[in-house]
Amino acid sequence: MTDPWVALEPGADPAERVRVLRRAHETFTTAGTVPRPVRSVVAASWRRSARAGVGPDGTASVELTDGDLGAYRAEHPLARVMPLFRELLGTFAADGEHLLAVCDAHGRLLWVEGHPATRRRADGMNFVPGARWSESAVGTNAPGTAVTVDRPVQVFAAEHFIRQVQPWTCAAAPVHDPRTGRVLGAVDITGGDGLAHPHSLGFVKAVAWAAEAQLALFTPPGPAGDTPLLTALGRDEAELVRCGRRMRLSRRHSELLVLLSRHPEGLTGDELLCALYADESVTPVTLRAELARLRRLLGPGSLASRPYRLTAAVDSDVTVVERRLRAGALTAAAEAYTGPLLPGSQAPAIVRLRERIAGGLRAALIAHGDPDLLADWAHAVWGEDDVEVWRALAGQRPTAPVRARLAALETELTVPVPASRARTRGATYLQRPPV
Repeated sequence: MTDPWVALEPGADPAERVRVLRRAHETFTTAGTVPRPVRSVVAASWRRSARAGVGPDGTASVELTDGDLGAYRAEHPLARVMPLFRELLGTFAADGEHLLAVCDAHGRLLWVEGHPATRRRADGMNFVPGARWSESAVGTNAPGTAVTVDRPVQVFAAEHFIRQVQPWTCAAAPVHDPRTGRVLGAVDITGGDGLAHPHSLGFVKAVAWAAEAQLALFTPPGPAGDTPLLTALGRDEAELVRCGRRMRLSRRHSELLVLLSRHPEGLTGDELLCALYADESVTPVTLRAELARLRRLLGPGSLASRPYRLTAAVDSDVTVVERRLRAGALTAAAEAYTGPLLPGSQAPAIVRLRERIAGGLRAALIAHGDPDLLADWAHAVWGEDDVEVWRALAGQRPTAPVRARLAALETELTVPVPASRARTRGATYLQRPPV
């Protein structure tokens, strides 16, 4: 197959592929191995689903209903482009007996519209507004997987992790904030096997791009004097938006800019060496070379020396989270937190800052006890193994899936984790706290 994100190559027999996928799914759920011809994107998703404790016979939980759902939808950024979604996808969904669905960045469905008979069928598996369809909650599915991997994706038939969903096929594409690049959610088309055609994935990608273009009209880039914004949460390579221009930074430049943006007074070369390199053998020459490359990237006059400092203020999503936490705006802080700071970085100062930001936010979430905020953290990649958060969530929302996941985590606590696995996980996600 030339495109791994497309579910079914042209000319393939859908019925035969369904039979093969069902056998593969059974093999995975019983033996834990993924046979061919399961696509790599699906195999990776199945493994994430299993690690999150999703069972193949599970079902989605409805978290928002009635007034809570209405209020949340009204304030969500994607509400502004729902007319566009309906215009571009609504008729296609209704005429083809499909569904148009839109989820938020946590995989929670906000809108589900389309053919009435198809909606009634979807109600039986809780594919309804207010239900959580994140990958960590219900396993592999197009909207949940799209926001997890930040890529447009199709999921065909038995590629779905939960058996109840396997009669369906769906295609979804993430929608981003045009100013910051942050994932706002995803737009999805769900229906029968006919949606496995490559055109449906291309169609939903085009709709997502159109939505981002319309959102850009609502929130145009600021004037040249606006403070640059550094986005470093949940990504290994930070992005700097300045004067309407986006720059993707290398990992080392991401670390440097995070640290320098937090120290407007500047940092000496020795301070930066200690902050960036655990290896004491790294020489100042290496650091000066990195700073020279960063200076060329930022432009003349942007980076001064003796001490090293930025000549203009740079805001970041890290400081946004910190400000909101200090102000007691916990919901806003949780919304701004899109993942651990530069999760792949091992720079000592970045590791300390990463743990402080995540630890402060999760402690506030546990103390506050809001079940929706706790669920958002628990179902995120960085929170799927956070037993303390799952305990707090079980205390506020003791549903069967939550209790099952908590029981699985508490069982794991009695099993030693191999050092190699702990090192691998520690390099990417927030570690489960000691109990």
